[in-house]
Amino acid sequence: MEATAQVIAERVITLVVDAVDLNAILARVDLNAVLRRVDIEEPIDRVKINEVLARVDLNALLAQVDLNAVLKRVDLDDPIDRVDLNGLLDRVDVNQIVQQVDVNEVIAKVDLDAVLDALVEQTDLGAVIARSSSGIASDMFDAVRSRTVGIDEAIARWVARLRRRPYTGPPGPPAALRAAARS
Repeated sequence: MEATAQVIAERVITLVVDAVDLNAILARVDLNAVLRRVDIEEPIDRVKINEVLARVDLNALLAQVDLNAVLKRVDLDDPIDRVDLNGLLDRVDVNQIVQQVDVNEVIAKVDLDAVLDALVEQTDLGAVIARSSSGIASDMFDAVRSRTVGIDEAIARWVARLRRRPYTGPPGPPAALRAAARS
């Protein structure tokens, strides 16, 4: 008898469940009213957030972040506009930075051919050659000597800059010769 009752109960339950339109029932339920009755604060208060965070693997989480996509969304102009560059630069000790520079290493990396080419371009060697073809050998010699002195001065200024020392100008004749030349 018990087995028959169980079979009948299962059959009745199946018929009732098949007959019930769950979508229609759920459509009549006011979920907002149900949610207003739920006290969400109580379960949240029971959560120990530090224990939850201790279980989070931040490295695994960050490995899933596309930093390029994040950075594309960042507006850098606003923070840059707020930076006081003059104040920041005032705090930089340039002397300390310069002391860490190995001048010999810097000079070793200089392409002297390029420097000399640039100096020759600045001295307008073409004009010197044109004047030499005019047949006035002394003018050419003076011009070349003048340009050579100019090149020497340019190189001296450039080397002084590289060595971070002031350029005091070309060396002059000894004081005795200057005095004799004036008289």
